[in-house]
Amino acid sequence: HSTAVEPGELRPSRPVLGDLSVTSVTPSSVQLQWSVPKGSFDSFTLQYRDAQGQPQALPIDGGSRSVMVPGLSPSHRYRFHLYGLQGRRKIDHVSTEAVTGKEEPEELPLPSEEQKHVKPQNETTPPDAHPVQAVLEELRVSSVTPSSVGLQWSVPEGSFDSFMLQYRDAQGQPQALPIDGGSRSVTVPGLSPSRRYRFHLYGLQGRKKTDRVSIDILTEEPEELRLPTEEPQHDKSETEAPASEATPAQAVLEELRVSSVTPSSVQLQWSVPKGSFDSFMLQYRDAQGQPQAVPIDGESRSVTVP
Repeated sequence: HSTAVEPGELRPSRPVLGDLSVTSVTPSSVQLQWSVPKGSFDSFTLQYRDAQGQPQALPIDGGSRSVMVPGLSPSHRYRFHLYGLQGRRKIDHVSTEAVTGKEEPEELPLPSEEQKHVKPQNETTPPDAHPVQAVLEELRVSSVTPSSVGLQWSVPEGSFDSFMLQYRDAQGQPQALPIDGGSRSVTVPGLSPSRRYRFHLYGLQGRKKTDRVSIDILTEEPEELRLPTEEPQHDKSETEAPASEATPAQAVLEELRVSSVTPSSVQLQWSVPKGSFDSFMLQYRDAQGQPQAVPIDGESRSVTVP
């Protein structure tokens, strides 16, 4: 009775993990389901990277055939890997991808009794109401800095009583900026550098949103980590012979490569085929998007980033 019975001590026929499928999606969660067509597992672990790129692992007991993954970011593509374990050993593995739901910033709706009135336009609106449907057009960028965005728009037809700009901040929280009806531009402050934002501008008549334009914008790199920029001038004016202490030949930096990786560190290596540098500076952004700078002495040819 070789395959029919599964004595626990021997590793019986290897258990098999069936398809991993997505059963439901919201803007902040995904529900996954799988089957075990053959054998059984002691436990499962679900692994994925969060929106910041950090690896996450969710332990799941061996009897489960579905899991809800909470705390996700809206409109984000995730790749999930489900491992079946016996003891601590990963025996089988299935993967799937899911995109979380789009979250229009509708947690910020205006009082929504009006929404019902949008369709039945045959019940004639009182004459003081705006007869023409006002039109909102062409939301565009007038300026971008690491922490703000300037937006402009036009109203080619009709007029709005007010506008409402909605977007999500870097923490994913919905924000709403009321703007008076005469305005055709706004500056949005308090943004995070090097981040993509989606802005929705609504035109309101009374409290009713009657038209909408949207735009995606990437804020600029932060200024904090620019290296002192006196040097670039020397690139051009090499004719005025530099003082002899200065590095005479332009030193050359080559081939930055990864020599080892752990879950929490990376080792980097490089070469200097020509000339020499007084020092090096390694810059990167941490998982929170904060710029980091590691000073390195000029003799070094490798560094571990912890």
